[in-house]
Amino acid sequence: MVEHALGEQETKFANLIWDHAPINSTELVKLAADVMHWKKSTTYTMLRRLCERGIFANENATVRVVLTREAFYGSQSRKYVEDTFGGSLPQFLASFIGGKGLSDTQADELVRMINEHKRGER
Repeated sequence: MVEHALGEQETKFANLIWDHAPINSTELVKLAADVMHWKKSTTYTMLRRLCERGIFANENATVRVVLTREAFYGSQSRKYVEDTFGGSLPQFLASFIGGKGLSDTQADELVRMINEHKRGER
């Protein structure tokens, strides 16, 4: 499995791409200069890293998404639960809720999601 963990600046840049993709690489350089105050070389270095990790692709001067934001953060969340709670979603939820309790709306949404994603009961 490819490691997708990103540092703070990589995350900001990835979000910039997700928000504007597909985008011409020249336009991305201008956008990164405006938003992140990066030089052209920094933008292309960071883009190359993210492309090597399989998150984006730069083909014919067009940067496109390979791994969606949702898929990326879903993968990160699953890895966190696996590494921190031995893969136990109930342990994660108990820790996350941590005595604060859930609103009726939150509880209903969790029940809906659980029922929607149960395996072997359809």
